[in-house]
Amino acid sequence: MISYNKSKNILKDSIIKLDEEFVNTDKCLNRVTSKNIYVQSYYPAGDNAAFDGYAIKSNDTNRLNKKIYKKFRIIGSIAAGSKPLKKKIQKFQTVEIMTGALVPKSFDTIIPIEKIDFYPNKKKPKYILLKKKILRFEHIRFKGSDYKKDDLLISKGTILQSNHILALKTFGIKKIKVKKKPQILFFSTGNEITNKKKISDWEVRNSNRYYIQSLNQNFLFNFKDGGILRDNQSNKFKSNINKMLNSKIDLIITSGAVSAGKFDFVPNTIKNFKLSNYFKSVKIRPGKPIMFAKIKGKPKVVFGLPGNPISSAACFRFFVYPYLRSLLGMKEELPFKAILKNEFVKKKDFTRFVKSKLITTKNGKLEVKILKGQESFRIKSFIHSNIWVMLPSGKSKFKKGEIVDCFFPNHSNKILF
Repeated sequence: MISYNKSKNILKDSIIKLDEEFVNTDKCLNRVTSKNIYVQSYYPAGDNAAFDGYAIKSNDTNRLNKKIYKKFRIIGSIAAGSKPLKKKIQKFQTVEIMTGALVPKSFDTIIPIEKIDFYPNKKKPKYILLKKKILRFEHIRFKGSDYKKDDLLISKGTILQSNHILALKTFGIKKIKVKKKPQILFFSTGNEITNKKKISDWEVRNSNRYYIQSLNQNFLFNFKDGGILRDNQSNKFKSNINKMLNSKIDLIITSGAVSAGKFDFVPNTIKNFKLSNYFKSVKIRPGKPIMFAKIKGKPKVVFGLPGNPISSAACFRFFVYPYLRSLLGMKEELPFKAILKNEFVKKKDFTRFVKSKLITTKNGKLEVKILKGQESFRIKSFIHSNIWVMLPSGKSKFKKGEIVDCFFPNHSNKILF
């Protein structure tokens, strides 16, 4: 049995290469960029108005005060989307301008409409009245003030979200290169596993398949169900691995048949193949029997998850998902921190993944409560949890008030943090 840290190092040494593909930017949600994306134009594209108002030359107001005022003649109106004004601007002239409209080069500042006094009246204005000095560059959004040409827009290894799509469309980027989604072939195992609605006491519903399949959008993979392997079907499993070697499948994941029982055939079947990396059993709870294998000379791997639903969920979250991130060229996922609300004791040399409840206090602190019912068969505590707390090896007792590492169970930490 190896440590959790050693198992992570083996996974890092077993990365397989995923191909890349171009996708339309309106269909790139939850895809991962395979290259840095740079802007090809300035944003804003030109100096434009930040408010509805009137554009003037600030120098025309240098001598104005409460006693010395001046009428500025209105010579036109510019709407957003209008072509640039080409009139020659004289002294003490102004132009009405709408938010987003390009500011004519002769003007250098804008007065918001709320601060304007009109002459002779507001309904039929011919002039605006100014009674004070106006500073340069007021209420102007300058060309390139947000992005300049060749600035980095989105980094390689980013999970694309709706805000990224907004940016891509703003810059007219139609296609981008992304990593292809990993292809997962999933098998449930065991004579007791069934998809029937009505079951006998000795049967178990095939929940692990549906749980892992439900994660495919948040955790960035394509899921294919391989069905249920019965206790006497190790040869069928071997045949499926052989088929995988010449297919587009990247990972096989099994649920069950990885422990030390008479019918736990997955590890022995895997050992029939030439492997470049392998581990079986890790000092973790839940999920200690987990198995991993990298097929030698092939970009294919196999994860054997325990059949217990909570063990399977924990092993997917803390083994399979970090591995998928590496394949996609993403940075290692970081935990976020919370204050432990209650004491917890575990075996010193084991890493524990504990079902917990994250809350926010009135003064804005994140606190986390480890729930009762940490046994791996207990679903009730999983239903009431909203976070995994990871308690590392090397320490047995965790006291109230300590800072602990937290991971969302059903989506990446990086989406929110």
